[in-house]
Amino acid sequence: MPILLFLLDTSASMNQRTYLGTTYLDIAKGAVETFMKLRSRDPASRGDRYMLVTLEEPPYGIKAGWKENHATFMNELKNLQAVGLTGLGQALRTSFDLLNLNRLVTGIDNYGQGRNPFFLEPAIIVAITDGSKLTSTSGVQEELHLPLNSPLPGSELTKEPFRWDQRLFALVLRLPGATSVEQDQMNTVQVDESPITPMCDVTGGRSYCVFSQRTLNQCLESLVQKIQSGVVINFEKSGPDPPLSEDGITETIKPVGPQPWHSCRKLIYVRPNPKTGVPLGHWPIPESFWPDQNSPTLPPRTAHPVVKFSCTNSEPMVIDKLPFDKYELEPSPLTQYILERKSPHTCWPVFVVNSAKYSELGHPFGYLKASTALNCVNLFVMPYNYPVLLPLLGDLFKIHKAKPSLKWRQLFESYVKTMPPYYIGPLKKALRMMGAPNLIPENMEYGLSYSVVSYLKKLSQQAKMESDRVIGSIGKKCPQETGIKVRNGTNIPSLAVRKDFKQLLQEITGEMPQRMIELNMKEFAGFQIALLHKDLKPQTFRNAYDISRTNLLDHLTRMRANLLKSSRRFFSGQDEDQIHSIPIVQMGNYQEYLKNIPSPLRELDADQPKRLHTFGNPFKLDKKGMMIDEADEFVSGHQNKHKRPGEPNMLGIPKRRRCMSPLLSNKSLSALVNNHIGGKSPPSPATQTSPDMQKPGAINKCMYTILVHSLFT
Repeated sequence: MPILLFLLDTSASMNQRTYLGTTYLDIAKGAVETFMKLRSRDPASRGDRYMLVTLEEPPYGIKAGWKENHATFMNELKNLQAVGLTGLGQALRTSFDLLNLNRLVTGIDNYGQGRNPFFLEPAIIVAITDGSKLTSTSGVQEELHLPLNSPLPGSELTKEPFRWDQRLFALVLRLPGATSVEQDQMNTVQVDESPITPMCDVTGGRSYCVFSQRTLNQCLESLVQKIQSGVVINFEKSGPDPPLSEDGITETIKPVGPQPWHSCRKLIYVRPNPKTGVPLGHWPIPESFWPDQNSPTLPPRTAHPVVKFSCTNSEPMVIDKLPFDKYELEPSPLTQYILERKSPHTCWPVFVVNSAKYSELGHPFGYLKASTALNCVNLFVMPYNYPVLLPLLGDLFKIHKAKPSLKWRQLFESYVKTMPPYYIGPLKKALRMMGAPNLIPENMEYGLSYSVVSYLKKLSQQAKMESDRVIGSIGKKCPQETGIKVRNGTNIPSLAVRKDFKQLLQEITGEMPQRMIELNMKEFAGFQIALLHKDLKPQTFRNAYDISRTNLLDHLTRMRANLLKSSRRFFSGQDEDQIHSIPIVQMGNYQEYLKNIPSPLRELDADQPKRLHTFGNPFKLDKKGMMIDEADEFVSGHQNKHKRPGEPNMLGIPKRRRCMSPLLSNKSLSALVNNHIGGKSPPSPATQTSPDMQKPGAINKCMYTILVHSLFT
C-alpha cells in the first residue's frame, strides 16, 4: 500500500501570481488534484494512502495523517492559505517522522538482524514549493538543514531521518509573471538548483524545475510512473574496472577518473506476489557490523545499505530447491553499463563491508546479472557466503544422499561460524524445504542480546504512545496569539549594581533635580506588540498602504468626496452599505451576534418572567418562568358551577388563567364588584344583592381593571 505524502509550501511567497492569473498556491492545489486523477487510472491505486503536511509549526502542520479519510484530505487542501515563513527543513522532518510513526511498533526495520527488502512500506513525498529563500525566526538560510533532534523514539537507530523505502521528489514552481515562449518549448525537464535538490538526491528522488503549465503536467505524469514498490540501495564499485572486451584484452581507449556507474543510489523493485499481493522473500541483506551478543546497544545504521560490487566476472550459481530472491534494478548508469557489455551469462558478486567477523570486505551475499534478453539488470540475493555453502549442499544431496559424513559436518560447522547469526533462521527454513531439517541444532543462539531486545521493546512502547499523541493532535488549529512578546536583548542588572545608585536615590527623595531618562531602545521588558484584529476594519483613509488594489478606485472616490465636503463634521471612511453588509451565509447567525454583544443589566424586578432572545419573535415569553396556581383555578371554577341564589351573576366574565393573590381572588373581588354596583351607598352584603340589579358594563369594567392589575403584578 503506497503512501503519498504531499508537502505544500504555505509561506507568504506562494501568493505571487503567474502569467496564468493564479497564485503559486492555487497551482500547487491544482497539481495535487491532477496527480490524484492521473493516479486513479491505475487499478493498484485503490490501496493508496494520502497525507498532507504544510510549513506550519508541528503538530499544526499535519493536516491529514494516518486516520484521516479522503474527504478530510480534500477539505484541508482546499482551505490552505499562504501565510508565514519558509521553514522547509522542519516540515521535512515532520513528514519523515509522520511516516516513521509505526515502524518500531510493527518491527518493519528489523534492527540488528539484517535488512529485509520484502519488509517495506513504500512512501513518496511530493514537495511543491516556489524555491525561494529559506526563512525562519532566526533569519535567512542558504542551505536546507533538518533538525537533528526528533521526538520520535528510536530515531537514533538510523543516522538519517528517512528510510530506504521513502523517496523525496520536489516540484519547484518557476512560472514567470509573463509568458515566455522559449522556456515553454523546452522538451526535457531540468533539475532545479534550489536547496531542496540535494535532499531529493540523497533519498533517491529528484527535483523538477517547472516553467509552464505544460511542464507541470509532464512532471506529474512522470511522478505517477515513479510510484513503485521497492527500496533504495547505494551501489558502489570495489576494485578495478572490468576489461572492455570479452576476450580479456584491454583496449587502449579507457576513460580516466570516476565514472557515473561507479556509484549509483537507485531503487530495486520489490514486486508483490500475484496471489497474495504481498512481497515475499527469504534472504536479508547483511548489516554493516557483526552482531555482538554482549553488546548492550546497537550501532546506528545508514538509511540506504552500501552494497559493494566487484567487477570480476564469475559464473552465476544456483542449486535445485534452494530459494533465492530476485530484484530488478531501476534504470541507471550502472544498468546501462552492464547491458552494454552484452554478457548475460556472467555476474558480478556483491558485498557489504564489515558484515563478516574476520573479513573487512565481507563475503558475497548475491550478485548482479543482466537478464537473458538484455533488457534489465537483476540483483540476486543468496545465502551469505554462497560460494562456500552451495557446493556443500550440492555434495550433501548428490554424493551423501542427505546423510552427511563427519568431514562434511565439520566443513558445514566452520561455514556456520563465518555466517552472521541472523542468517540461521532463514537457513533453517531453506534446509527444511530442501529435505534436510536437522543440520542446524535447535539450541543454537542467533537472536539479539537480552539488553538489546528489552531496549527495542521499550522503544516500541514509547513509539506507540507517541503515535497516539500525534494522531490525536492532527486537526487542531493553531491557537491565535493575542500579541508578540518582546524579549530582552540582555539581562538587566539590579539597580544597586549601578554606579549612579546614590544619585538615583537622591533624585527619588528630591534632594537633586531629576535627570532626563535615557531610553534604551533594545530593552522592552514586559512589552507586547499587538496583533491586528481581523474583525476590526482599519480606517484606511489614514494610511494609503492599507488599501488593497481592488479597493483603490473606491477609496479614491471616497477621499475626493471627503475633500470636497470638508464642511461635514465627520468623514466617511467606508460606504454605508459596506458597514452593514455581511455575507449571506452569516446573515442568520444570530447566536454569534448574541455572544459579541455586552451582557445586559439585571432586571429591576426579578420576579418578572424572562423573555426569550429568539430570532424573529422577541416578544415570546418563557413559559418555564410562569407559574399557574391550579388550586385557585379549581376553586374559582368550582364556585362558578355551584352558585348560591344570592351571588352575583358572573357569566360575562372570562375564566382566569393567571395567578392571583388569594385575598384578591376572594375578598377583593367581591368588594370591588359590590362597590361598583352600589355606587355611593354603603356596601350591602352579598346575600342581599339581587341578580336584577347587576349591570354588564360595570362588571366588564371591573374585570378589565383586575386583568390589568394582574398583568403588572
